[in-house]
Amino acid sequence: MAELKHRIVTANGIRIHLAEAGNGPLVLMVHGFPESWYSWRHQLHALADAGYHAAAIDVRGYGRSSAPAGIDEYRMTKHVADNLGVVEALGEKSAIIVGHDWGASVAWTAAQLRPELFPAAVAMSVPFRRRSPAPPLQILRKAGQEDFYWLYFQTPGIAEAEFERDVASTFRRLVAGRGGSLTVPPNRGFLDSFREPDKLPDWLSEVDLAVYVDAYRRTGFRGGLNWYRNIDRNWHLLAPWQDVPVRQPVLFIAGSADAVILNPSSAQALAQMQEFVPGLKRKAIIEGAGHWVQRERAEEVNSILLEFLRDRP
Repeated sequence: MAELKHRIVTANGIRIHLAEAGNGPLVLMVHGFPESWYSWRHQLHALADAGYHAAAIDVRGYGRSSAPAGIDEYRMTKHVADNLGVVEALGEKSAIIVGHDWGASVAWTAAQLRPELFPAAVAMSVPFRRRSPAPPLQILRKAGQEDFYWLYFQTPGIAEAEFERDVASTFRRLVAGRGGSLTVPPNRGFLDSFREPDKLPDWLSEVDLAVYVDAYRRTGFRGGLNWYRNIDRNWHLLAPWQDVPVRQPVLFIAGSADAVILNPSSAQALAQMQEFVPGLKRKAIIEGAGHWVQRERAEEVNSILLEFLRDRP
């Protein structure tokens, strides 16, 4: 098994922590919320052993990477620029970008904005979405969906206080809990619909859980939540690229039981994805897997990912 190394690089004017292993073409992995580089631990070793330079970052606001104070410092263009900076800092001219959850949104946007630097992309859990006719939060409010969790996350301090009250319980509920909902009724919290599990699933050990708990006790959740507070800002900033298709080779992976995929708007985006992503090579839906697909079904994800990479020049 390839040795895993950690380092801090300067990218886009901030510090980015990354874990890396192996030598060869660069595969850059971008995590989602609430995660860290550690979510890619199984992929780091598999990619390195297959002849790739695998690197997984702590995105800005997470882990040992910089966490700027301003909310607008977490806009999508900043995240794309961070990854461009990481590619440069690693001495490469291009990388295959792999993203999960919010990281998938970064991968989609990076593929649109800088196809020459990201000649192939892999997105997990979050399908490509065309730019909506109005700002997304505005659409939710007009539709009377004031209880959708995106809106609950908007006011600084509220979700932070809920999640940081008992970080271990937060992670047991979010990652391994039963139930759960994407809506937050008035006078309730986001976690209220998640029940703590009687025991952790086979794919999440107490040691794994402790890695996340220790990290978030140190950093809090503000950095990750600030991504949600830029949803409408991203809509405005990315307007010039609204009709730009993703033509380079793309792989999409998700679990069939992922709440994101089961959401009606995501299901529609998934069905229409080939139309707007002409480079899409495969939609791999792993039966029975949930949202944390690269951890829940690591071997299956690694097999699908490596098959896709082997077909790239």
